[in-house]
Amino acid sequence: MVAHLSMTKFSSMNLVQYSAKDALSHDFSNILSPGVINKRLWGAVRSLESLQPYANPRNSYPVPNQNSNGFIYAKVFGGFEKIRSSICDLVTIARLLNATLVIPEIQESTRSKQISSKFKSFSYLYDEEQFIASLKNDVNIVKKLPEHFKAARRRNDFPIFKPKKSASPNFYIKEILPKLKKAKVVGLIITDGACLQSILPPSMSEFQRLRCRVAFHALQFRPEIQILGRQMVERLRAWGQPFLAYHPGLVRDTLAYHGCAELFQDIHTELIQYRRAHMIRQGIISDKLNVDSHLRRENGSCPLMPEEVGLLLRAMGYPSKTIIYLAGSQTFGGQRVLIPLRAMFANLVDRTSLCSKTELSDLVGPETPLPLDAFKVPRPKSEAKIKEEWNKAGPRPRPLPPPPERRIYPHEKEGWYGWITETDKEPIPSPMDLRSQAHRLLWDALDYIVSVEADAFFPGFNNDGSGWPDFSGLVMGQRLYERASSRTYRPDRKTIAALFNSTRDNMYHPMRDWTLSVKEHLNRSLSEEGLIRQSLLSKPYSFLSHPLPECSCRISSLENTKPKKGKDGRVLYGDEHECPKWMQSAGALGVRNDDTGSGEDDNEVVEHDDPDITSSLLSMIDRDEEWDPND
Repeated sequence: MVAHLSMTKFSSMNLVQYSAKDALSHDFSNILSPGVINKRLWGAVRSLESLQPYANPRNSYPVPNQNSNGFIYAKVFGGFEKIRSSICDLVTIARLLNATLVIPEIQESTRSKQISSKFKSFSYLYDEEQFIASLKNDVNIVKKLPEHFKAARRRNDFPIFKPKKSASPNFYIKEILPKLKKAKVVGLIITDGACLQSILPPSMSEFQRLRCRVAFHALQFRPEIQILGRQMVERLRAWGQPFLAYHPGLVRDTLAYHGCAELFQDIHTELIQYRRAHMIRQGIISDKLNVDSHLRRENGSCPLMPEEVGLLLRAMGYPSKTIIYLAGSQTFGGQRVLIPLRAMFANLVDRTSLCSKTELSDLVGPETPLPLDAFKVPRPKSEAKIKEEWNKAGPRPRPLPPPPERRIYPHEKEGWYGWITETDKEPIPSPMDLRSQAHRLLWDALDYIVSVEADAFFPGFNNDGSGWPDFSGLVMGQRLYERASSRTYRPDRKTIAALFNSTRDNMYHPMRDWTLSVKEHLNRSLSEEGLIRQSLLSKPYSFLSHPLPECSCRISSLENTKPKKGKDGRVLYGDEHECPKWMQSAGALGVRNDDTGSGEDDNEVVEHDDPDITSSLLSMIDRDEEWDPND
């Protein structure tokens, strides 16, 4: 013991904080052939190689008429996922109504005080010029309302609508179009991440393809975001090894919606319950406050925890030195819930590991400093107040007298911990909170770029059934559109929960049969079976999460697939059009095609002189028998 204490006392070794970025070079320094990869873990899904991105119009598609029916302006609320989905719907609605779309206002940035004046609203996240130029053959788009309409808008003289997330085309044609023609300006407020039903009838397939052109071609991030995002991908690939992107999906609102509070501990459980109670009061949830989170987890309604994802990846055969990129601007539960995953995969990196503070601050732009949210010690209760509370306490056993006063440290009252111990109501967001919400849009954009480019993607939570678009669903949809054969896992959380329940006592040393079952399930999720399940669960809520078969074509020389239909008669997979001749060559396979910019489209763009398309649209919708049964 004396010897050990002496060595400890006189040792000059200093503790060095572990850095995943610095450790990558050490991990891969002894690899002889960095170009060789394990196809079983990183190879393309061969059965999906025939699918190619092709969102060009298939039929006669008139260019927008300059004499539109009026202007549509919109305020979009919500985070990154809701903004992206809402903008795609707004462009589709403008095309449907032959209206001129004013660039939507992103409220997450406009509500924030004193953010960078270089970027405002839409331009805080996306490239305005690219957006307008890419859609010039689809919709008339302007940056602002004409001057003679601005004063009337400030007086709220124009009709304003707050459409539901599943509103049908009939709603816009019958309810909004007449008022648009009369007032020439209509305002929309979008809060739920979508304002048009996801699945349109087959006769409106061109509108579905328009959504793809908006999401996958027109909505480009502003140049500063794109440059930094590409640099992050290059830094990950510089080590000569493939990498996997993982999005936990641990978002407080979603956890509260599904009642997953008991999966967490301490203060985090209370925070989820506070938000769930608020949703019940707002009418968002019609369920009771207290539910069994473990039953919800077994039903697949709760996310896979990072520890479980780590075990699944190890069961698949991913080695402990695998590079995993952690996506998502916020992970509820913080670093504590990531500890088991970091223990299994030391090379877990995120944007803070790949980017310097200077690079991230340059992306944000010059901002006016805000005073930090200073901690304020609550005012002590008066003696009369203490006596009043004692008298109202009811019959015995009465509460114990308060403990002797001690100093309250700031870390005990900061942020969430402060209001949850003092009041039943969540405080109004401070200016710093609003600014952080705007910053999260930029962090999500960086993570989106890296996740789409990753060699493999694993979602922690998607297809949740809430109807809100989710980050993982959008990433999976774009990966499916750009490279359908890329490794995108689509796990069934209900099946995974049953597998974990069967080996709960031996999670870190499972039986061989359990490992084989995990491999079989995840491998099936990569192929057609996973695609069909994705179409059934996710597409009814978000078309962008599964843009098949409308936005893809098939190279017929490689594979002949029979169409697969669901119970409702909807084609789930296999009914893609045959690719044009210029895409049929072997060189087109595996190559990303920016088809919206191609001049080799077989269809002509036909001018249309009649601005009034109401009757033709109504007839097109009415003659479709497979229309929304809720209409």
